[in-house]
Amino acid sequence: MKEVLIGIPIQWYIYLSVTLFCIGIFGVLFRRNAIIMFMCIELMLNAVNLLMVAFSRYLGDTGGQVFVFFVMVVAAAEVAVGLAILMMIYRNTKSTDIDTLNRLKW
Repeated sequence: MKEVLIGIPIQWYIYLSVTLFCIGIFGVLFRRNAIIMFMCIELMLNAVNLLMVAFSRYLGDTGGQVFVFFVMVVAAAEVAVGLAILMMIYRNTKSTDIDTLNRLKW
């Protein structure tokens, strides 16, 4: 079997990526704090990025690594816009709880 990076088998990358992705899913589903939900979404994106880099290295193709770069750029823009929105919500409601957002008026 082909080794990925410095003798680490690709299965370990898959296990780590699946574990990180599941932690992110559980965080989004069970937490009500918007900031923690944002962090969990970022954790899921990074889990997918890790897996794409591992497979890119395993297959000897740099296309996956280039795609990861673009995903990271989009994620950075998402964080900037999302945190700006969360700051405005916090200024108005004094809370980052998702359940309080349904009380906002149009």
